[in-house]
Amino acid sequence: MSLDSLPPLRDVIAQHDLGAKKAFGQHFLLDLNLTGKIARLAGDLSQAHAIEIGPGPGGLTRGILEAGAKSLTVVEKDARFLGALDDINQASGGRLTVHQADALDVDEDALLPSDAPRIILSNLPYNVGTLLLIKWLEADPAWWTRAVLMFQREVADRVVAQPGSKAYGRLAVISQSRCDVRMGLKVPARAFTPPPKVESAVVVLDLLPEAKRFADVQALGIVTASAFGQRRKTLRRSLAQAAGQTKASAEDLLNAAGIDPGARAEVIDVDGFQRLATEWRKAR
Repeated sequence: MSLDSLPPLRDVIAQHDLGAKKAFGQHFLLDLNLTGKIARLAGDLSQAHAIEIGPGPGGLTRGILEAGAKSLTVVEKDARFLGALDDINQASGGRLTVHQADALDVDEDALLPSDAPRIILSNLPYNVGTLLLIKWLEADPAWWTRAVLMFQREVADRVVAQPGSKAYGRLAVISQSRCDVRMGLKVPARAFTPPPKVESAVVVLDLLPEAKRFADVQALGIVTASAFGQRRKTLRRSLAQAAGQTKASAEDLLNAAGIDPGARAEVIDVDGFQRLATEWRKAR
C-alpha cells in the first residue's frame, strides 16, 4: 500500500463513520490539493520531524507525508480517527506515529526525535487554537523551529497585525516577540466539511534566533493583558493593574520604557512592549 492508493477522504469518513464533532471544534479539509499546498508552506520537510495536532481523518496528514517529512507525529484526542490514521501509517512506510491525547496536556518535546528540526503543521481546532499557540510560544527551551498553523481568519489576522490596526493586540505582540510571522494562505469556509461560519487562514511562524527572541514571555503577557484589556483608555490608566504588582506606578513604568503615558496600547510597537515588560520585571 502507498499514500497514492489510499481512498478519497470522503470515503474514509463514510467507512469509519467520522462525522465532525462541534464540541471538539472539528472542520475537515478534504481537498488534497489544498492540504498539499499547506504542507509545502513548511519548506523542505525531508530532514525534519513534523508534528500535527488534531489530524482528524488525515487530510493534512497525507499532505505532510507526501511532502516527504522524515517523520510525522500526530496528537489526536478523538479515538474515532485512530483506524483511519493507522491506514495512513501503513501506507507511509511507518513514518507516522499516533498519540491519543489532549494536545493542551502533552509534552511535545518528549514526543519527537531530537536529531532534526521540528516543525508544527496543523489545522487547529477552533476552540483551542489560541491556547496552543501561546503554549508553544512560551515553551522554554523552545523545541520547534517553524509552525504552519491554520486558524479562523480573525485569529490569524491578530497574529500578523501591525501597530495601529484594529487587530493589533496581545497575540501580535507575543507572537512577534518570539517569531517572524507572515500570512501564508487564506482559506474560504467552503473548503471545509462541514463549512464553518467564518473564513480561515494559515499563518507561518519562524522562531527567531535565541539572541533576538524576547525571553520574558510571562512579563510580556502580564503587561499586554493589562494594556489591551482596556483599549480605549490611555496606558497611564490601563496599565494600572499590571503596575499594581510592582513597586512602581504605571506612569513610572511607562516613562522608564520611553513610552508616552498618554498613548493608547494599539499604537505601541512590539519593541515598546518589550521595553515595558523589562521595566515591569525590574520593578517587581
